[in-house]
Amino acid sequence: MKPLDFRSDTVTKPTQEMRVAMAAAEVGDDVLERDPTMERLERRVAEMLGLGTALWVPTGCMSNLIALTLHIKRGDRFLAPMKAHVLDSELGTAAWLANGMPEALSWEGGPGRPTPMQVLRSKGGAAYYSLRTTLLCLENTHNFAGGTCLRAAEHAALVEAAKSKGMKVHLDGARLWHASVATGDSLSDLAKGADTVSVCLSKGLGAPMGSLLAGDAGTITEARRLRKMLGGGIRQGGVVAAAGLVALDYIPRLKEDHAKAARLAEGLISLGFRPVMPETNILLVPVPRPNHALSRMESAGVLCLPVGDALRFITHRDLAEGDAEEAIERIKPLADELLA
Repeated sequence: MKPLDFRSDTVTKPTQEMRVAMAAAEVGDDVLERDPTMERLERRVAEMLGLGTALWVPTGCMSNLIALTLHIKRGDRFLAPMKAHVLDSELGTAAWLANGMPEALSWEGGPGRPTPMQVLRSKGGAAYYSLRTTLLCLENTHNFAGGTCLRAAEHAALVEAAKSKGMKVHLDGARLWHASVATGDSLSDLAKGADTVSVCLSKGLGAPMGSLLAGDAGTITEARRLRKMLGGGIRQGGVVAAAGLVALDYIPRLKEDHAKAARLAEGLISLGFRPVMPETNILLVPVPRPNHALSRMESAGVLCLPVGDALRFITHRDLAEGDAEEAIERIKPLADELLA
């Protein structure tokens, strides 16, 4: 029985087109005179986001860490939505290496969404001994809220509130491509006003590795130094950048992954589960005993991950058209047990 892997959209394998592009890539030493294919990828992503320039980095975690290090002075507070990736999934590097004091914002605006008023209420006094709040981190889509999207208008209102308080804004847009496809808002509108934006090529788009951090020229010049300090300087990076260029062409097809998630949700509802209907490609399914359910799903060849009191399913390009329906058929005999 072939496993159906819904654990993440990072499990995808590079396509044959990517492998051919990687083999034929024009390369150079990116630490010295720059790699031409890497430079082409960085220009293309910067233009898509409407920002000055961009920097390729090996991982999204490194991209976020570089951004936080750029924006935070030792001991400054930064705000991020509850369960944001920078708070819960990056092993404390925001505090350990970027030296920031995190504060989680509850979802007053809906799943994954803080409100401008929460930003305006943020603490910080004028006295020298007061803790300063200097950065707002946003996440779009919000992974652990179930792939929820900030619309361009919501993003703009949060940015405006942060700027009025003298804060910088970093957008963790690992799946910003998904938000753009789901909402119809352009990538540049979803990124507007942010000082830095991180986007990922290996989540949903199928590249084997790589994220990009975008911002103005001065910010990215300093980011390049920080990448080197963190061990992220690469040599003939065009080999992986070539896969990234191919991956960007997949963006219009992300709607297919969103449709797979919707079909999976509808099928689970028909079995008695109560998932939150997905906005994008991430589906959260509450169950009474997540670890037990995880084990039973695995025995049926359906792979997913636990998130709190729910199971998380993420659809992606390597799942066939009928795999959502096949997953439902495999789960059907287990439904009563998993819901008990």
